[in-house]
Amino acid sequence: MQTLQDAASLRATIRGWRAQGHMVGFVPTLGNLHAGHHSLVKLARARADRVVASVFVNPTQFGPNEDFERYPRTLAQDQAGLAESGCDLLFAPDVATLYPFGADKSVSLHVPELTDTLEGAHRPGHFDGVATVVCKLFNLVQPDIAIFGQKDFQQLKVIERMVRDLSLPVKVMSGPTQRADDGLALSSRNQYLSVSDRQTAALIYETLQQMRDLIAKGHARKVVEQAAASKLERAGFVPDYAAIRRAEDLAEPGDGEREGLVALIAARLGTTRLIDNLLFD
Repeated sequence: MQTLQDAASLRATIRGWRAQGHMVGFVPTLGNLHAGHHSLVKLARARADRVVASVFVNPTQFGPNEDFERYPRTLAQDQAGLAESGCDLLFAPDVATLYPFGADKSVSLHVPELTDTLEGAHRPGHFDGVATVVCKLFNLVQPDIAIFGQKDFQQLKVIERMVRDLSLPVKVMSGPTQRADDGLALSSRNQYLSVSDRQTAALIYETLQQMRDLIAKGHARKVVEQAAASKLERAGFVPDYAAIRRAEDLAEPGDGEREGLVALIAARLGTTRLIDNLLFD
């Protein structure tokens, strides 16, 4: 597996693949990779002739009081895992490569509506940073397909909307959320949890399942959401939201809607913020 840091070398390598008629798959990441990321690389490997992954801790998607500075940088470990998963090329640029005029002076993208709710409401500007960096990476890699995890469900919807709206020639695909044995969604931030909090954290997935089951039994959406938030609070979480939305566009479903829904939770446990979701269908 190659590791490249500059745009010119990346483009030259991909031009060579294109000249041989190869299809290119792409998996963008923040790094500090785990089995969830590796599963996305394996999906890309099964669907493309060549696989590129990126590792870049993107400053524009972190808020002023978030964990940009302490987010784990584990490039050597990431390289080993990517090679084992079948990645052909790791693109690991520095900030100046992606933001030549500085991150605070960059052209910025905004995807309306989808970014005004849930994560967007609690992390202002987060999805502008995500959309901007992903668009920059798509422009550099020019992949045929790009794979994103369903764990970051709202992010997936934002990227799908951006690609369609800007007519970008890339097919966005998703990989299922990878979970620990107790149901906790795999996340780089899980390592921030204390031993006791790690045991409690599995309650998020249990709560998502209960939300799905209660809706299937005909309970009112707002009652189910309130019950889920209360359950998390009793266990020691500080929920930002426990919501049921239409999976297609994250709009609030009408009374009686039972199909095409997703439950989403974001909550703090100790100093760690966790997110997860569960598709009902």
